Amino acid sequence: MLNYVHDIPTRLYFGQGQISHLAEELGRFGKNVLLAYGGGSVKRTGLYDEVMKILSDGGFKVTELSGIEPNPRITSVARGVQLCKENDIDVILAVGGGSTIDCCKAVSAGVFYEGDDLWKMVLTSKKAGKHLPLVDILTISATGSEFDAGAVITNWETNEKMSGIFGHPAVSICDPSYTFSVPKYQTAAGSADIMSHVFENYFSETPDSDLADGISESILKSVMKNCPIALEEPDNYSARANLMADANVACSGIPLYGKKYTGWPCHAMEHELSAYYDITHGVDLAILTPRWMRFILKKDPKTVSRFVKLGRNVFGLDCDDELALANAAIDAVEAYFKSTGIPMSLSELGIGEEHFADMAGHADVGGRLTNAYVPLSPADVEEIYRACL
Repeated sequence: MLNYVHDIPTRLYFGQGQISHLAEELGRFGKNVLLAYGGGSVKRTGLYDEVMKILSDGGFKVTELSGIEPNPRITSVARGVQLCKENDIDVILAVGGGSTIDCCKAVSAGVFYEGDDLWKMVLTSKKAGKHLPLVDILTISATGSEFDAGAVITNWETNEKMSGIFGHPAVSICDPSYTFSVPKYQTAAGSADIMSHVFENYFSETPDSDLADGISESILKSVMKNCPIALEEPDNYSARANLMADANVACSGIPLYGKKYTGWPCHAMEHELSAYYDITHGVDLAILTPRWMRFILKKDPKTVSRFVKLGRNVFGLDCDDELALANAAIDAVEAYFKSTGIPMSLSELGIGEEHFADMAGHADVGGRLTNAYVPLSPADVEEIYRACL
């Protein structure tokens, strides 16, 4: 087990009715608020009206940044930075899911960025610097952006989707009842994203971090228990609450305690796909994950013991033949994703192999795949992409 340092400065209010803390928390930072959100869902559900009443009653001055995309664009970041500067914004309030929160993290740092090229800021943001305070109200269980410092931003002109470190939210309000209206497709995709965050840390060269592995396995079992319930009973509070808690922890860094960093290969490959095709992040991950698993199992025998552990501890499988058990574990992962009703091939999404070579060549930016749990070359990545067709 390796040494580690961890700091989560986010104050998280979890549970029904926690929006009651919104005014007091925003008030700690000032009265000029940038209210940011995506499409029309926050208005259709009534959450927008609820937030605006709180802000009005509290005497806050509100500037709005709306229309943030599902894969947030650098153009939206630029709009937000301009609004913050023009209106002397004190604090940003992000209402939505991971895309809205990610965009706002980049905006919060962009206000203080010295230079006009905000895309360069994304490419070079490897640790948190000065940023505006960010408060968020979470509306979907998926990315875990409410409890980490990172953000993923897309440059549609260059077909790049890159991650940066900008800073943790100061406050996150996580009320599971705000996820009741999330459609089945997005619920399933978000749950796949949660599981992918766990898998990316679980498959590490460090074999003896029992705490991290135990937490990871518990999250996986919780998601696979509660996602099907939420799909059939959208307003089941227990299922939605457990999924939200799973999302909070899965990408928080806790499942990496004492473990060697893994490169997050499925996310590296997915970012290339959605940079070209602008498709749902969690669906891509569900398609990629079992194919990546089969590839690394075939490429490197050291992976067998990890898959055996996954099969036994998460799926309750057992077999004297460890290689057979490892393959059965991968089959179980794929079968679960398929059971949630999301697409399980790139061809179902209308994606062909025309950009595979370019995507594979770009996926190893910063050497993240060269230094992954099982190193991947561009040729390896192309092979995984083709297996997803």
